[in-house]
Amino acid sequence: MHRPAPRSRLAPFAAALGAVLAAAAFAWPAQVAAAAVYRWVDGNGVTHLSSERPPAGVPYERLDVGATRSSTGKSSTRPASQGPTRLAAVSPEQAARRNTAIRELQNRECVVALEAIDRLSRNGQPVEPGEFKRLQQTAERNCSSDPATRREQEDMAAKLRVAKGDTCVAARNELADMLEPGRKPTREQLRTQQLFIETHCESPVR
Repeated sequence: MHRPAPRSRLAPFAAALGAVLAAAAFAWPAQVAAAAVYRWVDGNGVTHLSSERPPAGVPYERLDVGATRSSTGKSSTRPASQGPTRLAAVSPEQAARRNTAIRELQNRECVVALEAIDRLSRNGQPVEPGEFKRLQQTAERNCSSDPATRREQEDMAAKLRVAKGDTCVAARNELADMLEPGRKPTREQLRTQQLFIETHCESPVR
């Protein structure tokens, strides 16, 4: 009988924080940035990251490089009657930051896809072909073609698998139990538990 993977008791706190940050992102006014990174998912579920906007009508997320916020929107075509769109010049520094941001985001998408592919291949459960193909295409699009960099990405995927595994989930739950009202762990017990999590259970990607 297949049992669902245990869930960290710290997850609700992370989810709540994510909801607050997402609400704040939508509350900020839109702002045109000279150097922006666009992220969108195509009809096959494959994640794309580019300095160019997606095709017309495709929902996307715009990350303003150098800023501390992101915004969402939908790509559209500009009516000819409104005249040509004037684009702000991109400085070499902005272009460099944008390219670095794209590489970092592509690296994250690659590592997450590689970890999911490996996990699905190992668990012995039936795999939905469309989902597996989507993950493979996401990895192919975002993983590096450089052998050394690709090995680093595969190592990161292995670390991510450990961080998401049963041992680390149990370790985080134990730490959450220690912090419950009424519990009185020693400083050494807390330090040991936190050190284990920091050493073995930290995700290599954010």
